[in-house]
Amino acid sequence: MTEWTIGAVIDAIADAVPDREMTVCGTRRSTFAQGADRTRRLANFLARHGLGAHVERDKLHRWECGQDRVALLMHNDLYPDAVIGCLKARTVPVNVNYHYAPGEVADLLEYLQPRAIIYHRSLGATFADVLSAELLISVDDGDGAEITGSVSWDEALAQGDADCAPPGSPDDLLMVCTGGTTGRPKGVLWRQGDIYVSSMNGADHEDVGEIHQKVANAGPPWFAVSPLMHAAGMWTAFSGLLSGQTVVLHDTKASFDPATVLETAEREKIGLMTMVGDAYAAPLVEELGRRSYELSSMFAIGTGGAATNPKHQRALLEHIPQITIINGFGSSETGNMGFGHTQRQTETADTFQLRAGGLVLAEDYTRFLEPGEAQVGWAARNGRIPLGYFDDAEATAKTFPEVDGQRVVVSGDRAALESDGTLRLYGRDSLVVNTGGEKVFVEEVEAVLRAHPAVADALVVGRPSERWGEEIIGIVAARADVTADTLRRHCATDLARFKIPKDVLFVERIRRLGNGKADYRWAKTYAAQQLETTS
Repeated sequence: MTEWTIGAVIDAIADAVPDREMTVCGTRRSTFAQGADRTRRLANFLARHGLGAHVERDKLHRWECGQDRVALLMHNDLYPDAVIGCLKARTVPVNVNYHYAPGEVADLLEYLQPRAIIYHRSLGATFADVLSAELLISVDDGDGAEITGSVSWDEALAQGDADCAPPGSPDDLLMVCTGGTTGRPKGVLWRQGDIYVSSMNGADHEDVGEIHQKVANAGPPWFAVSPLMHAAGMWTAFSGLLSGQTVVLHDTKASFDPATVLETAEREKIGLMTMVGDAYAAPLVEELGRRSYELSSMFAIGTGGAATNPKHQRALLEHIPQITIINGFGSSETGNMGFGHTQRQTETADTFQLRAGGLVLAEDYTRFLEPGEAQVGWAARNGRIPLGYFDDAEATAKTFPEVDGQRVVVSGDRAALESDGTLRLYGRDSLVVNTGGEKVFVEEVEAVLRAHPAVADALVVGRPSERWGEEIIGIVAARADVTADTLRRHCATDLARFKIPKDVLFVERIRRLGNGKADYRWAKTYAAQQLETTS
């Protein structure tokens, strides 16, 4: 069996089904033939300017990168083309979060040292002072102006007609920057041959005929609602594209609007729709309660990147009864690691079926746990995993250690193996609160708070306490009148006493990052400020 590059797979699909639509975003509709041509032209343009691979993989340490980086500061439109074109040029596409402040983007670019930056013009004005590279490529999205010295996307493609990009290698890298929810983002280095298999629905195909056979027939389109600049969104979109599916991309230039999302799903006759946790599920449920949509073609909603409360899952199943809700679990470091299925007639899935390589590492990193062991360890994975963190030998050694002769990635999530081999997830170790000597996983408390019908959203953090060391604090956005005492009594029905919030703070809105994940830095700062106010 042979490893494949992502660009070669796209070209093979274009040969088999050239006229099938590859992506739809707003008014732009592109076939696989058009996508293959655009990505070829972008690769040639980058290669003409000397960008590519300069040191081959076997000459490098795992944390080193011998290829030029290309930073992508982009909304969803043309994002897949930019990624694939960079890979075809043997450059490394890197996601940059456009929700960051200019100073944060400047720090990230200083770390990445990209030779080229591709940006949407609507983002140009905000970041003009910090976008510095040999090549700036602007994508016209109807707003903003080009930064001085930029080349337009269309002009870059026009200049890339003559083939000069070298053949790619499965060893060539794709870099995924972590979300930075608990610290500075780090660049995760994935071989494209590995990420294609582990998280993009791929395989080590014997020959091109195997790909042609795989994509001969397509189901209804997939709809990637979340931003592709985050790993969960990119995994989903590329899983569809690299299977020959038409993928509809939500136009992330505008604010998230549930009516627009559902109108798109109705118009495009979507089969699979993906989203990120409660930040997307709650407004979708509210919109489905306002009016009806023709969604009979939809067979599944995939959710990942952040937790989706069971009450929202049940509501979605009431509104769209034929669907299966697929809860995904993974990270930038592990890829798509596990999933759970929930249907209308079944209980909400609370454990995950592990994908190939998924396992649980003992707390002391000495061995792998067996199913049914009464120990909480670390969610981990072996096999097709990243090489390490860009330019960081120490963090690479810590997160990607060798255990029992196997190189693994340790996700930072605490977990256990149930007797049936499924994974029970407890939460991020970095978010564990030690209160009076007892460890509390905040996600467990958050899930109980969000289950109350008066709660729209909630976060839980630790706050310094003279008595407990840290005390559990709930931060709640309510949709109806409710008191702190009512919510504490509600928690007492499902949680041990030491897990019940010592205080509940009410806010108009819970702050979340652009990918739907909780902004815990904001939450901890807010909880501390409220303590100072009342002192």
